[in-house]
Amino acid sequence: MDISIVIPAFNEAGKIGRDVEAASAFLNENSFGGEVIVVDDGSTDDTAGEARRANVPPPILKAILHLDRNSGKGAAVRRGIMESRGEVVLYADSGTCIPYGNALPVIKRIAAGELDIGLASRRLKETVIRRDRPLRRRLISRLFHQAAVIIAGLPRRITDSQCGFKVYEGKTARELFAGLATPGFLFELEIIRKALRRGFRLEEFPVEWTCDLDSRLRPASQAGSVLKELLQVRSLAKKQ
Repeated sequence: MDISIVIPAFNEAGKIGRDVEAASAFLNENSFGGEVIVVDDGSTDDTAGEARRANVPPPILKAILHLDRNSGKGAAVRRGIMESRGEVVLYADSGTCIPYGNALPVIKRIAAGELDIGLASRRLKETVIRRDRPLRRRLISRLFHQAAVIIAGLPRRITDSQCGFKVYEGKTARELFAGLATPGFLFELEIIRKALRRGFRLEEFPVEWTCDLDSRLRPASQAGSVLKELLQVRSLAKKQ
């Protein structure tokens, strides 16, 4: 089975090499074919160079894609997924907060035709938190979840829409992302709502998670853009 691992990155020169090597090691150790795709979202540091220098042993392929300007996480993930060729597509944030091995049960279910999309969740009771977010970030996350339910129509059964580790059946991923209209952080909401409307089988799964304290996310300073995207997702849902 060929698996495409997509890693969006913005100014992640200090981490991206380890991310690429961890992703390729996961594929090799589990006898998967496939590719590791890094999408450099207009970084001003040497993210692309560090990704190119990372060791990826054959037969795993490596692709480094570059966006000319910082276009947003959604735009970066979309570019990587649309360039992917795998039967399964896994997208993961830089920083390897979740070991790639956590995806194995979901990959097996997708391969068996039992599931279309698996969403990692930090809020399931089976999830193991190795290092949690600071209290302020946890509180902001809870407020965001409520806003996503109320404003953007996120189903309440989805406990953690924004966790950056998701597994898709390959054709499903490319179908959903082909028409993505949300380029920023909240692209996940658009994809989840679209997947449910189209009848795809979607479930959350537990993981081992370690908070990356060097995250590029700045919730307080980005509050205005987050609200704008929430309203945009709601508007899109009415049109689709």
